Amino acid sequence: MSRENLVIGEGVEIGADVEIGANVVIHDGTRIGDGCVVQDNVVLGKQPKLSSRSTSKRGELAPLELGAGAAVCSGALVYAGTVVGPGCVIGDLATVRERCTLGEGVVVGRGVCIENDVPIGAWTKIQSNAYITAYSELEEHVFIAPCVTTTNDNFMGRTEARHSQIKGAIIRRGARVGGGVVILPGIEIGAEAFVAAGALVTRDVPPGKLVAGLPAQVWRDVPAEEMVDAG
Repeated sequence: MSRENLVIGEGVEIGADVEIGANVVIHDGTRIGDGCVVQDNVVLGKQPKLSSRSTSKRGELAPLELGAGAAVCSGALVYAGTVVGPGCVIGDLATVRERCTLGEGVVVGRGVCIENDVPIGAWTKIQSNAYITAYSELEEHVFIAPCVTTTNDNFMGRTEARHSQIKGAIIRRGARVGGGVVILPGIEIGAEAFVAAGALVTRDVPPGKLVAGLPAQVWRDVPAEEMVDAG
């Protein structure tokens, strides 16, 4: 365990065989499981600083928890109130906000931003520079390609009506979303669906269908051999 410029808050719990790099800040109460890797310049358990106009929930947050064998790579930031499951990898410069839950084996790529209040199911992969907006939901075995953008506010910050209508995407088990896709607020992408690269998703995607285009439209069924449980 490197101790160079390591800052550890009160009540932090660190398990056995944990590797910690240089210039790491671990905020109060954070719990780090056995065998975790925390690389250089990581911040763990940060409290959010919200604007007076933020639509994020307020209130006391539980300490950050890192499950056994999780890895948080260089420059990443993981907030208080979040639970990171065993074996997860959070890539360089990624951000995971408060009240998120990452299931076992989730991979968060370089530069990914996961906003507040997002549950992510086990074995999901989110590749580099994707943006997962607040109040989205990703189920198990979802694949998110690079530079995918999800949205949650049809009013884009205007009118008070937006506060009761903010809702991110729901991406069901085994769905795949191609590079550069944009998903509008409140859209549901069905289980095992496939969204082709560059699509603009303006309406719900049925389970097991491939969609493509601007706006996205159904083209065909997803082949059975590509399903999560195939074979």
